[in-house]
Parts: sequence; C-alpha cells; structure tokens
Amino acid sequence: MLANHHYNKNLKPFARTHRNDSTKAEIRLWCEVLRNKQLLGYSFLRQRSIGNYIADFFCKELKLIIEVDGLSHQFEGAVIADQKRENELIALGYNLVRFNDDEVMNDIPNVLRTLQFWIEAFQEGK
Repeated sequence: MLANHHYNKNLKPFARTHRNDSTKAEIRLWCEVLRNKQLLGYSFLRQRSIGNYIADFFCKELKLIIEVDGLSHQFEGAVIADQKRENELIALGYNLVRFNDDEVMNDIPNVLRTLQFWIEAFQEGK
C-alpha cells in the first residue's frame, strides 16, 4: 500500500465528486499555484484519496498534503475531526500544511511564500 501512497480506490467516486465541486479557494490555489508543476517544479494531485481520507492536494515526491479549510472547519466538532485526520495522516508518514479559504482568496502571495519556504526547508532536511 505504501508504494501506492496509501491510495484508497474505494474513495475514488467521492474524490471525483470533490474535484467537480471544488470551492473557489481550492480552484484558485490549484490554478495559480499548484497546477502544471508551477510550484518549484513539483507535481500535485487534486482530491487524492489517502487512507480513509481525501486530501485537497497531494504531492507524492514531498509526501505533502495541502488542505484548504472553509468556515465549517471552525466549529468545535470539525476542529476535533480535523485534528484526528491530521494525526492519522502524519502517522502514515505525510506532512500537512493547512490554509483557510480567506488566506487563499485574499493573500495568495503569502500562501505561495509559505509553500515555497516549506519546500525549501524539506529539501534541506533530506
């Protein structure tokens, strides 16, 4: 399963639905930062199933998951569920970077800088 990056084929229909119903923030991040190896030459996938979850964006080479959270993630139950999800994905060996919709929609240059900084730090740590 590790060779396939914990891909869960049972979640494929849900991932496809998520791709087709992306939020404005997800679309902006994809189009302006992640698509076509725009981010330092790294390839990202949209709505990739990993374990029991669907990651918003995933780079196999970096083992990096990027999540874009809307307002619903601020409620107490969602915060607890997000933490559980994050812990499980980290336990599988992945790194997570999380942004909220507002950051992506109103400060994309800072989102880009944050991701570039994370990648540079990752490369130095290899």
